[in-house]
Amino acid sequence: MSKGEQTREMILAQAAQLFSRQGYFGSSLSDIMHETGLEKGGIYNHFTSKEQLALEAFDYAYELLDQRIRSFLAGKTHAVDRLLAIVSYFQSLIDDPVVDGGCPILNTAIEADDAYPVLRDRAKAAMDSLRGTLERIISKGIERQEIRPEVDVDTCVTVFIATTEGAVMLSKLYQDPLHMQRAVAHLTRYIETDLRA
Repeated sequence: MSKGEQTREMILAQAAQLFSRQGYFGSSLSDIMHETGLEKGGIYNHFTSKEQLALEAFDYAYELLDQRIRSFLAGKTHAVDRLLAIVSYFQSLIDDPVVDGGCPILNTAIEADDAYPVLRDRAKAAMDSLRGTLERIISKGIERQEIRPEVDVDTCVTVFIATTEGAVMLSKLYQDPLHMQRAVAHLTRYIETDLRA
């Protein structure tokens, strides 16, 4: 990796942390300069605008999340084990966050809602990917008779994401992991009693 590529990667890493912690609109160019230790020209040498940096920093953060999910799913083939791994992944966002500030998908979805549609669309695409992962796990689980056949896949996915993302938000808001611990306990029971075939 060239020195320029290393600098660009460092800017993305620092900006991803900053935007996740303070939000896109809450982070000024001065904040980005402070985080990276670079002057304005040093940042704009690699990114044409704050908007481009925000989009690429979101992609960078999402890639870190995706790698972590894959590591939690690695080696697990039974649908129940894979769902429990997803629950553990969300627990890890509280115990050992990938980026500061909770879940970048949740934070970006809330902040960019109507104010920044391009960033909102990026968050929606990331959420679509997470939803797709859960849909595949549950659908294959039904096919393999690991998950009960009467389970409604879409409802299950909504319950999973609403519970886990809500728990991330509550745990961050109150600075108390108890909210995630409760969600993990609830989803574990749900998987073992309502979903397991």
